[in-house]
Amino acid sequence: MKEEISKVLTMVQDGKINNDQASELIAALQKTQEPISLIKPDSYANKMLKIRVVSKENDNVSVNLPINLVKAVLKAGHSIAASIPQSQQYVKDLNVDLLIHAIENELDGQIVNIQSANGDTVTVVIE
Repeated sequence: MKEEISKVLTMVQDGKINNDQASELIAALQKTQEPISLIKPDSYANKMLKIRVVSKENDNVSVNLPINLVKAVLKAGHSIAASIPQSQQYVKDLNVDLLIHAIENELDGQIVNIQSANGDTVTVVIE
């Protein structure tokens, strides 16, 4: 915006416009320089993927991730979680393609609900 104002002042100095015209131009420039948000407040991009693991042994996990981060990580692959011995039991039945489909179609609500035979539950919700 500084460059535009400098150009307006140069135009005044050169006699191309008068002070009143310069004042109007500067006011118009200042109105157009309000910050523009690239993401709407109610945008799907502001949603979170919430993962809840409730273990019979009370080893509970609660994770909230921005949906854009989740989409990027899922597209890169989920093999990392499957290779960690402590998490294998929780991700072996997780359908990653279902998650990507849900994100790409901007679905809300619960998208995964897994209950194991030993009483552990895993839920995935987009909110």
